Amino acid sequence: MKPQLELDSRQTGAFARLREEFPILQRRVDGRPLVYLDSAATSLKPRSVIDAVVAYYTESTANIHRGQHVLSEEASNQYESARTTVAQYLNCSSSEICFFRNTTEALNVVAHGLVFSADDTVLGFLDSHHSQILPWRRKAKLALVRVGADGRVDMDHYAELLRTRPRAVAITHCSNVTGAYVPLAQMVSMAKESGALTIVDAAQSLPHRIIDLATIPIDFLAFSSHKMLGPSGVGCLFGRGALLDQMEPVNWGGGMVDWVDAQSSRPRKIPHRFEAGTPAIESTIGFAHALEFLERHDPEAIARHDHHLSTELLRHACERSYLRFLGPTDANERAAILSLRVQGVDDLSMIARALSDSYGIMCRSGHLCAQPLVDSFSSSEVLRVSGYIYNTTEDISFFFRALDEIVSHLHVAGA
Repeated sequence: MKPQLELDSRQTGAFARLREEFPILQRRVDGRPLVYLDSAATSLKPRSVIDAVVAYYTESTANIHRGQHVLSEEASNQYESARTTVAQYLNCSSSEICFFRNTTEALNVVAHGLVFSADDTVLGFLDSHHSQILPWRRKAKLALVRVGADGRVDMDHYAELLRTRPRAVAITHCSNVTGAYVPLAQMVSMAKESGALTIVDAAQSLPHRIIDLATIPIDFLAFSSHKMLGPSGVGCLFGRGALLDQMEPVNWGGGMVDWVDAQSSRPRKIPHRFEAGTPAIESTIGFAHALEFLERHDPEAIARHDHHLSTELLRHACERSYLRFLGPTDANERAAILSLRVQGVDDLSMIARALSDSYGIMCRSGHLCAQPLVDSFSSSEVLRVSGYIYNTTEDISFFFRALDEIVSHLHVAGA
């Protein structure tokens, strides 16, 4: 199929100019400009983050917390400074921030470190990522809160299950499938009233919305660098200090102990007791620069831009009778994430490939590591398009026009 469309490059406005700070957007795919609409999977990286990683390799490569030489001290200082930057971003203590490989590992560390009995129940949610379901299923009795036909959490069912006095509640702030935000402060408050611990997956929400841990009494919060402009290989866990002190580390070895002799050992204080071995030093340093980048561009403006993109996604989807989408119809209740079904087409990977190879549009197809939710809405996979601060409304318009052209060749009804 030979595409007929061209992307309008005459983009204006603050967020269009911001695109210039992302070198990969200069790339062309088969002669076409790159249109990146897969940020729910991983975000692009600005020049300042790339430069920070390169600077570590070219100026201060060394292991941290071990050597007394200049390079090791420089790297150690930058690494711990990154921890402070994360803590300031969340409004918490730096001793409550632990670094891991990703959100998945952070959530597993909490599930492993908390002591559960055979009778304990953990409340989960049908719209959660597998990482917020599978660890709890292995450690306790998992009860899933229903999700309505509009993709929103059934708050009445949540209240009903809280009356069973669960040990913990594993909340997903924003679904990576529906893009739906939950009323986080309200849900945490309800969990606290029932006596439950709260563990929040903020991997999809924190890139777009600030979470102030001084005002919302969350016990644990997990998120990833790579979804908010930072490098891969860094996941963060916030944990209330008193709770972290009670938890058993998952990994033991170098870096997490103060003393080891032939018979015993003494682990370090939090957070370092959870960080065994050599971490992703360069990625952690780069993540601090990603957070600084986000703060320079005004978190409130980022949230408004996300809402603007979400509005455009919904508008275009509603105009096409051959499409069905998951999640709320109100852009105020969702992120710029839209998962689609194409009427009469089960193999959406074929469409995703055509979008990539013929139009330079990058998006995602599949079950999105949330198969229980996708299966509850669809007989097969979905096609997900997701935007971030470097996207414009023209990107979204181009995606839908390209999709129109592709499905017209497939003779889809309504296209």
